[in-house]
Amino acid sequence: MLHADASNISSRVASSSFFLLGLPGLEKIQVWLSIPFCFIYATALLGNATLLWVIWTEPSLHKPMYLFLSMLALTDMALPTCVLPKMLAIFWVGAQEITFAACLVQMFLVHALCMLESGTLMAMAYDRYVAICSPLSYTSLLTASTVVKLCIATVVRAMVTVLPVPLLARRLPYCHSHIISHSYCEHMAVVKLACGDTTPNNLYGLILSFVVIGGDLGFIFISYGLILRAVFRLPSQEAQHKALGTCGAHVGVIFILYTPGFFSFLTHRFGHSVPHYVHIFLANIYLFVPAMLNPIIYGAKTKEIRDQILSEDN
Repeated sequence: MLHADASNISSRVASSSFFLLGLPGLEKIQVWLSIPFCFIYATALLGNATLLWVIWTEPSLHKPMYLFLSMLALTDMALPTCVLPKMLAIFWVGAQEITFAACLVQMFLVHALCMLESGTLMAMAYDRYVAICSPLSYTSLLTASTVVKLCIATVVRAMVTVLPVPLLARRLPYCHSHIISHSYCEHMAVVKLACGDTTPNNLYGLILSFVVIGGDLGFIFISYGLILRAVFRLPSQEAQHKALGTCGAHVGVIFILYTPGFFSFLTHRFGHSVPHYVHIFLANIYLFVPAMLNPIIYGAKTKEIRDQILSEDN
């Protein structure tokens, strides 16, 4: 497989195009790396599709928690889908060129879906807080109309907060290199190529990461802290185990999602000693692995879903 080097790309790049390098430093094994990525993607699609099918075909699962879980599953199907086709084109046939417009669209979709996933996890934390800490108020607080409004607000928030990201990137002049050392159009990877003032881009990226995503994470931790306090006050050990089992699945998903995400964000700005191929590889894992593990974790840890899947098998 042929991969154009930086000098060759620079000589033939059009002003309206960028070139994605894939996984810099791992070019010789990119074809082989496509195999696990394809496996993870196929597993993610199958797992999340199964989760959606179980939830929507079983009336007993038509509850707020499972509606939020359906949103998470849809997000986990869409997020790697925005990235994998172009990745495979790079890995298999060296199709590295991407138009500037397509790059901005991919940038918006990737970051908006990540924001949507964070908002959905926050909504799920609120759902578990109300269910465990205020069970008598659950049906009155989380009515069908309230849940739908929460879902719509989560989607709108993701779109509105992320829209400035590609707009700010679009205004920049790219008069130097057009070579993106990444396998997809990640915001900071693109902005680093600009020869203009990138302060607004950097500042807005920090706001999104620490204020919005950090705020989500803070709300989630507070919610689960209050949940744990309420769980250990339950008189029945069986009730404690059931509550901890459900919440344990949620906490596992949170760590899987946020840990590599913040690592990637911090490495772009401060991790100059981190090998570039390690950073880019983990940035891709961040998009693929949670999407694969989420349905497995929820299927194994959520009794209602597990029982429904087992009953279908029988």
